[in-house]
Amino acid sequence: MKPQSRSSHGLLLSGRQWLGLLAASALFGTAAPRLWDHFEALPDGPDERIAFDVSGDYRLYGRLAARAVARGRVLVIGDSMVWGQYVPRERTLCHFLNVQAGEARFENLGLDGLHPAAMEGLLRYHARGVAGARVLLHCNPLWLSSPKQDLTGAEPVHFNHPELVPQFFPRVPEYREDSSRRIGIAVGRRLAVDGWSRHLQQAYFGMTDIPSWTIEHPYENPLGVMSGAFSPERALRAEGRVEGLRHRPIPWTEAGSTAQDFPWVRLDASFQWRSFQRVVGLLKERGNHVFVLLGPFNEHMILPSSRPAYARNLAGIKAWLTSNGIPFSAPPHLPTAEYADASHPLAPGYARLAGELRRDVDALFARK
Repeated sequence: MKPQSRSSHGLLLSGRQWLGLLAASALFGTAAPRLWDHFEALPDGPDERIAFDVSGDYRLYGRLAARAVARGRVLVIGDSMVWGQYVPRERTLCHFLNVQAGEARFENLGLDGLHPAAMEGLLRYHARGVAGARVLLHCNPLWLSSPKQDLTGAEPVHFNHPELVPQFFPRVPEYREDSSRRIGIAVGRRLAVDGWSRHLQQAYFGMTDIPSWTIEHPYENPLGVMSGAFSPERALRAEGRVEGLRHRPIPWTEAGSTAQDFPWVRLDASFQWRSFQRVVGLLKERGNHVFVLLGPFNEHMILPSSRPAYARNLAGIKAWLTSNGIPFSAPPHLPTAEYADASHPLAPGYARLAGELRRDVDALFARK
């Protein structure tokens, strides 16, 4: 009997062919993201900020930050307080700073949920272009307001931007990801193609990978979707929706919030504070001129029982900044009606805060 022939749809590659395939993959992974960055038009409008829907697009953040540096802008870096959680982009802190400056001199590089540990990873791995610039860095006491916010609680919790925190050292107590995932994140930080893929998913394909998208849209050309500039916030405006507003812009007292007994974490035990110190050190190492905005936290929401701990933390932060020669501004807290919650001002609060900063950061307003 004639033996049956064995066939396969697989290909057997020689050692040389495997090397060639690896070399071609490496070349593609290096060249394709750079070529894409060269041809893709970035969002560029007055009071531009990163849309909430692409808050996890760290490659986009790095590109926008590098462009702001090249334009000689003052980079305003921080969390959703800088981003403007309760206001459209025409009413953020950066907007009012630019109004007072008489030109677009400040760039909104706030990012929703950017706690200090995430900020360190974002700047270290994804925004290396932030060098030799002027930086207005926000220090938000909110991240010290409880062990949960500080990431030093006993129980694992969901928190923003876990891909940006240290994966192995220093240890993040509340971060309980498995080792394989941590290794993947650590390796991906150093691969341009990983950030590029994430950018494409978030900016064009609704957070899905391209193969999955083609299954959902069998008659559409993915290249057509990827062509041209993108701006999720402008899309909201075109649809007649209020741009950028994620919450009703009303004072915290009208929203039903009440004063709280915040379980403040001491500075000497705080993971987030150590992360913020490393952020300042990293920015200084890269030749940036750093000016820190401390607060203003909504002290109207702090019950008398927890005010002494808050005051000690505030005093400790000021002492560290002073001893390290870091210029800073600690404006007085705003009127209660100008806060939307514990740490987010409303539009009148941002306008008032910009006025306070104008008197304190003249060096940042000056041209290079």
